[in-house]
Amino acid sequence: MANKPGIPKGTRDFSPSELQKREFIFNTVRGVFQLYGYQQIETPAMENLTTLLGKYGDEGDRLIFRILNSGDFLSAVSEEEISTLGSARLSQKICEKGLRYDLTVPFARYVVQHREEIVFPFRRYQIQPVWRADRPQKGRYREFFQCDADVIGSDSLLNEYELIRIIDDVFEKLNLSVQIKVNNRKVLAGIAEYIGESARITDITVAIDKLEKIGIEAVNDELREKGVSEDAVRKLQPVFELKGPISSRLSGIAGMLAGSETGLQGISELQTLFSFMSEGSLSADVDLDLTLARGLNYYTGAIIEVKAADVAIGSICGGGRYDDLTGIFGLPGVSGVGISFGADRIYDVMEKLNLFEKVTGSPADVLIINFGGDELKYALRLAAMLRAAGIKTAFYPDAAKLKKQMSYADSSNIPVVIIAGEGEIKAGEVTLKIMSTGEQRKVSPGDIPGELSKIGI
Repeated sequence: MANKPGIPKGTRDFSPSELQKREFIFNTVRGVFQLYGYQQIETPAMENLTTLLGKYGDEGDRLIFRILNSGDFLSAVSEEEISTLGSARLSQKICEKGLRYDLTVPFARYVVQHREEIVFPFRRYQIQPVWRADRPQKGRYREFFQCDADVIGSDSLLNEYELIRIIDDVFEKLNLSVQIKVNNRKVLAGIAEYIGESARITDITVAIDKLEKIGIEAVNDELREKGVSEDAVRKLQPVFELKGPISSRLSGIAGMLAGSETGLQGISELQTLFSFMSEGSLSADVDLDLTLARGLNYYTGAIIEVKAADVAIGSICGGGRYDDLTGIFGLPGVSGVGISFGADRIYDVMEKLNLFEKVTGSPADVLIINFGGDELKYALRLAAMLRAAGIKTAFYPDAAKLKKQMSYADSSNIPVVIIAGEGEIKAGEVTLKIMSTGEQRKVSPGDIPGELSKIGI
């Protein structure tokens, strides 16, 4: 017997009912984005590797899916190169394109390429899949959807505040309790300067970003392994130990970073951002996390991370300020800030918390019974009339037994069956059967929309 077909690890099939739930997330997020005046764009699934590489750090570069060149991709490589070059260097010769790792770098490329058509500040949103060659595990996939919103061409911290409000609105509409954590990369740079290890800012941020996951001692060990001095590790400990209200922690870190101009600028930006948030009510718990780093190299200012309060699954939304990402593509000095919702993790959280109960899995509002014969033409005209009225109408394709067609409607969660047999046609009416109660109503075809409206369809 042939082996059963499968799909690559880290990917998923979605059934019609599952897709309806996911579309509920997309539509909710899209509606909030549009409410704040964001415009939708799309970019290709694949980008030139020159666009992608070097934007995510060494770890991110390793997770980019590379696409082999078309045709004889080995024709430009000698046998010696094949045997002596490492995989990374060899892939540069046989791969010119890769699947996008996120939506932010392609957006920066888009902005530079289309700068003559864009009015700044430009608010865009994008809902598309991305790919990462990561090790699949709970809540981590190789193919997943991101829902991004970015503002580019403005330095104002009001943009960060607006994005936090968007996060709050989305999760309130999804009925998800979340915690929003905020930090600033300038503060992290100031901390690295304060402990005398500015050259190791990347190693430091990567390590302390794992604090919640692996604990202080493991973070300290990783820092030592990266070559951070024992004195620097010791000076870092008071940062981990800062407690109290946000204002107190900001004052405490300001005292430590008094000699760092960059660090103090980051603290000032955080104070401004939290002052904006104090002016308006937010449903979510928003907190300062001085150890929040987020691994992407292109962040330069505020950084944001969101976690579900009731399910341990990692970040379900995140983002931050990037001051010169477009400069890599030849358009310097254009600052941007954005957020990204992880739709697949949000889906998993909502599924676990049974938050999709109100999302029905019905493919149609009504099913018209197929009696065949002379009744068929009448039923087809009836279906066309209902679809023209905006009523989702399914038609059973075979003149099967009535019991079989009713069973199909029940299994498909179609709420109403329309019966138009010989007797109904002669009387100029149809029978509506409400599947949930078994109730039957005789109505004229023209009254069907009104009757469906009465029962909430």
